[in-house]
Amino acid sequence: MAADKPLSSRRILIMATDGFEQSELEVPLERLKDAGADVDVASLGTGEITGWDGDDWGDDVEVDLVIADAKASDYDALVLPGGQINPDLLRVEESAIALIKDFAGAGKPVAAICHAPWLLVEAGLVKGRRITSYKSIRTDVANAGATVVDEPAVVDRNIITSRCPDDLPSFCDAIIDALTNVQAPVE
Repeated sequence: MAADKPLSSRRILIMATDGFEQSELEVPLERLKDAGADVDVASLGTGEITGWDGDDWGDDVEVDLVIADAKASDYDALVLPGGQINPDLLRVEESAIALIKDFAGAGKPVAAICHAPWLLVEAGLVKGRRITSYKSIRTDVANAGATVVDEPAVVDRNIITSRCPDDLPSFCDAIIDALTNVQAPVE
């Protein structure tokens, strides 16, 4: 494994739908690819999904596979971008919540930023953990049993959380660190 490509043997899944926070999908996608990972985007349907950028719709991102067809066993980590719309739409989708539970149950990193910890709440993964999130959902996260902290990136076992786009450098670093400090998958 080359030092400049520490994730060259890793596969990462980003799960999102329309209304994802533009930077919260694009920055991890590029950083993880730059680190050598093979990264796929899964959504509710095929084609493209549209981001939210500032106060209006953003750019489209190509979807690689449908969430219902994704398997945690095919990937080393799951990344959940935020935005208000994206996690709110995904948290009512059984296939999305089941996939999150599969990653967590396998002990694989699950990284959620901004409003995406709503998905962790829905999957029953925050109770008894240190979690951060966007400020407007901290009460929801606390009510689900988490100890809410205000830090750029929080790692509690295999769950990684961050607050907002400003935290993307710390968020991506935490994902890369989590994947470089575990044994490479057997091929």
